[in-house]
Amino acid sequence: MRAFAVISSVLCAAAAAAQPCETVTTIGPVTVKRTQGALVYSGGLAIDADGAPNAYEPDGKGLDHLANAGKPGNWWGLATKNGEPVVQGASDPYPGYYVSTTALENKRYATTDPRRYVDSGKVPYVVLPPALLKEARLGDFAAVINESNGRVAYAQVADIGPKDKLGEGSIALADALGVKSDPKRGGARSGIRYVVFPKSGDGKPRTVEEIATEGARLHASVSADACVSGR
Repeated sequence: MRAFAVISSVLCAAAAAAQPCETVTTIGPVTVKRTQGALVYSGGLAIDADGAPNAYEPDGKGLDHLANAGKPGNWWGLATKNGEPVVQGASDPYPGYYVSTTALENKRYATTDPRRYVDSGKVPYVVLPPALLKEARLGDFAAVINESNGRVAYAQVADIGPKDKLGEGSIALADALGVKSDPKRGGARSGIRYVVFPKSGDGKPRTVEEIATEGARLHASVSADACVSGR
């Protein structure tokens, strides 16, 4: 019986590795493939500070450049009221700083409350462009691998990026992968592998513990090496 179990395990692993790997799309220089239901791509890691309560400040003292949150009349990374950025008050985490937003939201809180958004400094998340949100959705889980040191981190899809850019994640994700996490000067040019699991989430922000548990469970069921290596 034990021999049968071992053989079955080997056959299952071989079958997983033999699953077809199809090209889904190309975004900038990055090709996205699909295997066993997962989206797989490799590239760099740009650091997204959005959602961190200290991400942006009127005088430029925030973690990231204010220009990355938009400009007057078109603030895409800040909560606004009557077209003006919302400034945190005395009871908020960073009084005087702007309220930075993410596309994934906890709707129990008001749109002007920093707690509504996914904190880049605390929660590992990845960013997808609009084209990939036709395949996956906000709140889905992902596994991210730093191929230079072997570190693996689990994340949620929590923000939407430019249509021609792929390979972006939170400060907490960079920390978990051993990548310099300064939004202004950090990141990695290459060597980061992403495995996104479409329709794995419920569209709601999750705790770091929940992300780690679900991400590890989903990652264990997928062998994405063939897609990355081109075999």
